[in-house]
Parts: sequence; C-alpha cells; structure tokens
Amino acid sequence: MDISIHASFLPHDDPDASLAFYRDTLGFEVRNDVGYNGMRWITMGAAGQPGTSIVLYPPVASPGVTDDEKRTIAEMMAKGTFATMLLATPDLDAAFERIQASGAEIVEEPTMQPYGVRDCAVRDPAGNLLRVQERR
Repeated sequence: MDISIHASFLPHDDPDASLAFYRDTLGFEVRNDVGYNGMRWITMGAAGQPGTSIVLYPPVASPGVTDDEKRTIAEMMAKGTFATMLLATPDLDAAFERIQASGAEIVEEPTMQPYGVRDCAVRDPAGNLLRVQERR
C-alpha cells in the first residue's frame, strides 16, 4: 500500500497572525490562501516538502459542530490543549532563537527529554502546541 501524509489541519482564530507566524517565523511557504464567508483556510508547508502541508483552518467552520462545542473548542484553544504538531529541524538552537525573537509563547526551552529526543515547545498565535525536535 502506498499512502503518504498529504495535509494536517491546525485551527486558527486570527488568520493574519497565524500566517505571519508560520511564514515569517517558521519560514513556511504559502501554498494556498482561500477565503469564504469571512473565513480563511491557509495552506502552508516547508519549501523542501511540496507533498506535505499544514492547513490553518477556522474551527468554527467544521460541519456539525454545535454552539456548545464551538465554545469548548475556543476554550481549549485559549488554554493550548486543542491541537499539537511535531516539527523537526537540524539546528534546534537556531530555530528556538528565531521563534523566541518573534515573541511567541515559550512553553519549554530546548531540553534533552528522557525518551531520547532534544526538543522545545512553543505555542502559535492560536494556542496550538508546537514541539520542535532536533533532527539528527
């Protein structure tokens, strides 16, 4: 079977702030930016990985989500417990310095984890937890 990861979705509540963070801080390229009914879906990814993308989406647009669920999603996003993404870089210290200089919320500075991975943790403008691992 030949299956690959094409796209993963992360929620946003401020498309301009999320766009700036993923493009200007992380260096991702914008592949698509679609607006509909006052909402935006922004597809981004690493320049060297054209087949894998992150779609920043408005979670309130998800079909079948009730008003109570929308409130819960908003609360979880605000706490940073709704979504997580793992990223990797060959130079964690340089990536961390760039992320920290952007003013992003730092959750954990670069640390050697007991499970053998050196990483850091930050939150994007929507509160999503991003762990950045050092690729060896």
